[in-house]
Amino acid sequence: MRHAQAWFRQLGLELSELPVYTWTQAQDPGLARDAAAAGFCYLPGGDPGLVASVLRGSPVGDAIVAAWRNGAALAGSSAGAMALCAHTLIRHSFPGHTERRAVPGIGVVPDAAILPHHDTFGARWYPSARAALPEAVLIGVDERTCAMWESGSWRCTGAGGVTVYVPGSDAARSVSGVLEGIPQPSASG
Repeated sequence: MRHAQAWFRQLGLELSELPVYTWTQAQDPGLARDAAAAGFCYLPGGDPGLVASVLRGSPVGDAIVAAWRNGAALAGSSAGAMALCAHTLIRHSFPGHTERRAVPGIGVVPDAAILPHHDTFGARWYPSARAALPEAVLIGVDERTCAMWESGSWRCTGAGGVTVYVPGSDAARSVSGVLEGIPQPSASG
């Protein structure tokens, strides 16, 4: 949390923590009210399976999505970004660093999954991710880079690039501008 607070402070934003680490905490009506009232929700990195399983279908997770649908900004990095999609890629087995399997995410971006840290290690996840999700759009996001929904289209911004893997098409990499092939965020539950 301190890292996120320092990062966003550089952008003039003050963050306060919504302490949701367990399914039980995600059921708390007070925390759900706080999430629903937020103007900006940021899901940090960590364990992608945990982020998705704690928030998916919970009052707090539903409140975060509702806040976004009502105009709040919504962002995630690494595991947090992964959880925003319909599918979240987790380790297939332990130990194991590259083989992935899919579990449900919170579904803001339908029919898609994120390959985070694409420039350092996430690209190695592609073969198992494609095997697990043959019909999904896979979105490889480099470190310090963003795939951002803005004014009706996805855009690449930041220090690296975004690689979009649409089933049946060649991978398309962009380091700036509009990204083609990523599904539009879901406007409804």
